[in-house]
Amino acid sequence: MSDLASRNALIFSAVGHAYMHFFTAMYFVIAVTLGKEAWAGLTWSEASELWMLGAFLVGVAALPAGWLADRWSTSGMMVVYFIGMGLCAVVCSLVEQPVALMLGLAGVGLFAAIYHPVGIPWVVRNAKTRRGKALGINGVFGQVGWASAGLITGVLIDAFSWRVAFLVPGAICLATGVLLLALCLAGRVGEGDAEVGPKTPASRGDMIRVFAVLLLTMTVMGLVFQGNQAALPKLFDDRLTGLFAAVSGFLEHSVPGVMAIFRGGPDASLVGLFVALTATVGGIMQIWGGHLADRYSLKAIYLWAFLLQAFTLGFIAMAAGLPLVALSIIAVALSTGALPAENILLSRYAPKRHQAVAFGVKYVLAFGTAPIAISAAAYIRQTYDGFAWLYVLGAVIAAAAALASAMLPRDTEPVAIRVPAE
Repeated sequence: MSDLASRNALIFSAVGHAYMHFFTAMYFVIAVTLGKEAWAGLTWSEASELWMLGAFLVGVAALPAGWLADRWSTSGMMVVYFIGMGLCAVVCSLVEQPVALMLGLAGVGLFAAIYHPVGIPWVVRNAKTRRGKALGINGVFGQVGWASAGLITGVLIDAFSWRVAFLVPGAICLATGVLLLALCLAGRVGEGDAEVGPKTPASRGDMIRVFAVLLLTMTVMGLVFQGNQAALPKLFDDRLTGLFAAVSGFLEHSVPGVMAIFRGGPDASLVGLFVALTATVGGIMQIWGGHLADRYSLKAIYLWAFLLQAFTLGFIAMAAGLPLVALSIIAVALSTGALPAENILLSRYAPKRHQAVAFGVKYVLAFGTAPIAISAAAYIRQTYDGFAWLYVLGAVIAAAAALASAMLPRDTEPVAIRVPAE
């Protein structure tokens, strides 16, 4: 396989990662405004629950998506991913009833499920050296997707409407899929053929131990990430009112005419801006996490990330204003910084012919927990008029994951190894 084909695969995988997190995050900004703009009387809890079926499909469809990639074509599945998700987003822009929107979002979730079990092993197979760095860079694209979802969606809502916030990204995603299809037919995108296992094969006992620990930790990471992603826009809407007022006042007096861009004020844009700031700054840590995974103990990286996450989530439960923004950035940084180590552990201990299936299992756990996390966020917000108990619960389960991580086997060799193609 040529270097150009591998490079193209890495580019489309990175872009696909950005799109995946964009499309699965943008609705939580839209949900903040739906009851105000489209369907009067629809509460945030009710609007957020329209995504639950889609979120469920992001998880459960990951395993069959990985199975298909193992038996058919990784690049072919990525074409299906881009085109399918783009079309479903366009459909969401046209619906007239909440039930129809729920079905359109379900389609977005179904096709979004393809990315992680297919795109992440694609990176591993095409990045023949320095996989930690490649996974870290790829992960940053995912964070950029989440970050831009908040900002772009907020601006499109304030400047145009929630329908345009679905339509524009959907059309771009669809066009990307058509471009990838053309390159695949021209033979300019590679499947990936590098070995991914360690120099010394893992023992059966270590393999069982690692997968047992990862089953728990990946579930916890999924619950924490999904709960935070669902709650963060509304959490900022609730607790940053003073900061939003200060920013609005600064814009009105310092940038003449800027407020005319926003039909009903810049509220959605400011929510999106601070979500974007949190996701971007926190996501940069994934590059650093990739460097650490290439050089240091995967076990230590993983354990400390969960331990520090537990303390951070506990403080978020009580914070407001700028301290809340800073703590949210730290929480995202800890979650994303641990991902390269986690992905390399999974690649190291999974048999080569079942790599995509192994990642499918991971993302069944990571994203299949989304309905639970979204339901918990909606219930806690409605029952307690806030999210404090959501973050207390997150702190408790993160501490449990840290204890489980202590049972991982010690690293006995560096992870970044040079390996020949088959």
